[in-house]
Amino acid sequence: MPREVTIAVVGEYGHREMLKRLSDPFWFQAFGCVLGFDWYSSGVTTTTCGALKEGIKGLEWELCRFIAGGKGGTSRKTPSEIIRVGDQLSCDPEKLVYASRMSAKVDSSAVQDGYQLYHHSFIFTKSGDWAVVQQGMNNANKYARRYHWLGSRVTSFVVEPHQAICCDSRGDTLNMVAVTNEEARQSTAVLSQVKPNIIVEEIKKIQRLHLPPRHHVDIRDIHPDRLYKIFTKTYEHTPKNFESLLGIEGVGPKTIRTLALISEIVYGKSPSFHDPVRYSFAHGGKDGYPYPVDKDVYDRTIGILKHALKQAKARNSGKMDALKRLNSFMS
Repeated sequence: MPREVTIAVVGEYGHREMLKRLSDPFWFQAFGCVLGFDWYSSGVTTTTCGALKEGIKGLEWELCRFIAGGKGGTSRKTPSEIIRVGDQLSCDPEKLVYASRMSAKVDSSAVQDGYQLYHHSFIFTKSGDWAVVQQGMNNANKYARRYHWLGSRVTSFVVEPHQAICCDSRGDTLNMVAVTNEEARQSTAVLSQVKPNIIVEEIKKIQRLHLPPRHHVDIRDIHPDRLYKIFTKTYEHTPKNFESLLGIEGVGPKTIRTLALISEIVYGKSPSFHDPVRYSFAHGGKDGYPYPVDKDVYDRTIGILKHALKQAKARNSGKMDALKRLNSFMS
């Protein structure tokens, strides 16, 4: 099914349209439901991306699109999977590797919402267009959170770069990519260039203060001695801006959180703590809700799509036109 839907969308609207739709959380959710996956669970993200990656296997060049990454350890293979086809792309593969790395870095370090990333799918085309669908899990509230990116809409990796962030739960979030956070980003980058012993001494002073329990940053999570090494690295690299700071290897959530806190105290630039998170059934669901997947109907649907696509390739678009007319009645 994912193969046929992809062929149909790309054939009708072009390869960029599929990226645009995957970055739309409502379309993505509906797509997962059409495939028969659980509409209300975190599994719809991993299974839909996995089915799509498997479904287009062997058709990558025909569809001009590739999918790298996936769940768990597979996500860490994303750079090598991009480089593997790099010499056959009409763009610099390193730019795609950077986009993949920075999207993961932003959602794990620049947006600190309590959700640990465990899934990262990077979808890209031969010409260098890309989209990201990644997901994190919060072990405390048992909710998952999905992050959608569309490369053509990203003007900055650190200023409102997301197409959408989806979750059923909101909470306190250190949101360093909020559009209102420009001064906090600048001051954090400036602070990262200060000698590490000065920063560590400031941290120790803060730890001697009595902070109210409602404070967004838990100072108990910050260990000055452990951070000395990474502050030495940021001092030596002298990042010119927040994106450069975020891109330094080893700079993670605690480094960003520490610098943001000290930046607020030293420069008075308070970061944003605003949480940025803001179907239908075709064949049933594999969990049996609202009814078990009807395999016969599923197979017939795939058969109809395959037949329509074959006819369209033969310049007989009757079936595809019928699907268009059906859509006009339903919209």
